[in-house]
Amino acid sequence: MTEGLADAGNRATERHVTLYRRWAEGGAGLLLTGNVQVDRRYLERAGNIVIDGPQDEGQLTALEMLAKAGTADDTHLWMQISHAGRQTPKLIAAEPVGPSDIPVALPGGRFGKPRALTGDEIRDVIGRFAFAAGVAQQTGFTGVQIHSAHGYLLSEFLSPRVNLRDDEWGGSLQNRSRLLLETVRAVRTSVGPEFPLAVKLNSADFQKGGFTFEDCLRVIEMLNEEGLDLLEISGGNYEQPRLLGIAGLEPVFEQKVRASTRAREAYFFDYAVAARRVAKMPLMVTGGFRSVQGMNEALAEGDIDVIGLARPLCVDPDFPAKILSGEIEQAANAEKNMRIGPGVLGPNSPIAVIKAINGFARIGWYYEQIYRLADGLDPDPSMSALRALLAYDRTEKVKARQLQR
Repeated sequence: MTEGLADAGNRATERHVTLYRRWAEGGAGLLLTGNVQVDRRYLERAGNIVIDGPQDEGQLTALEMLAKAGTADDTHLWMQISHAGRQTPKLIAAEPVGPSDIPVALPGGRFGKPRALTGDEIRDVIGRFAFAAGVAQQTGFTGVQIHSAHGYLLSEFLSPRVNLRDDEWGGSLQNRSRLLLETVRAVRTSVGPEFPLAVKLNSADFQKGGFTFEDCLRVIEMLNEEGLDLLEISGGNYEQPRLLGIAGLEPVFEQKVRASTRAREAYFFDYAVAARRVAKMPLMVTGGFRSVQGMNEALAEGDIDVIGLARPLCVDPDFPAKILSGEIEQAANAEKNMRIGPGVLGPNSPIAVIKAINGFARIGWYYEQIYRLADGLDPDPSMSALRALLAYDRTEKVKARQLQR
């Protein structure tokens, strides 16, 4: 999960150390970092860690301290490496980059119109991923995950709705997947054959004209030949945030997949069941798991191999240990205070704006819980959505102003 805890130079901090030590001691077998960016010009948010060039001794030491904390109690800590692409906020870059010049279709002016990357710039992106992976290995992380989901750059290239190129990087799915496949190969060359390498891939974008589940299955077939150690199945993007279990401003474009009788609480489980017939590598599903019963059912028939948890760890860092020991069987409902309705925003507010604000408020609520954990405090489930939204907006603006360019 994105942490937003880096300093003004996009370096790891003591707050990262505190946060990941708490999560490592909370019973998880594997932790994935928030998306570490490979280009400081294009960030998911101002507080991202960035690895995009030679690291001085202080930066390397900070990463080593984070890796040591996150591998406490024999926990694996894999660095998730990413490029935000067109989903770079305007606070960071007035003109982000993407496969084409298609902007993020969200109200509020948070995202600028992107510029299409040149062929040389695309090659540079591949090298950046490989370099960051090498630094992760050097500093004590036990694996890496390439983020090719949720509408970030590699995911954008996969989408025919966003990737309108007519060169070798666009058009056919073979061309649209070229950036992901060449990035995987470059990272593997950088870290060697024994270092764990994962990919996070959308089951679908859930948008008309976007990346479909049929596309996903074909990409998995391509990835079968790349020696991956883990494939995480997710879905959606900023415009259609199915990763949060909510719908975007446009109707959800449902993908046809045979419904499973098991694990209905997991958003993308049915897609993983279908993907299992194609995938040769271990599968992980994140999103929606809240009960021991749902997790056990998901694992029972071997449809998936790894249960991914995110938001439950924001409100209870010991959640994995508690469910493994039998202390609890279900995550508490932490979202009852999150909705900001017309009563707060005003009865005449456009529905689209309300939906967008509710989405940002939900994100901000979890950010605030992560900040509390990183400061050594307990989470505050009673926090209101409005308070979280205002705090989130203020913090992001302050951090953006503080960035050292």
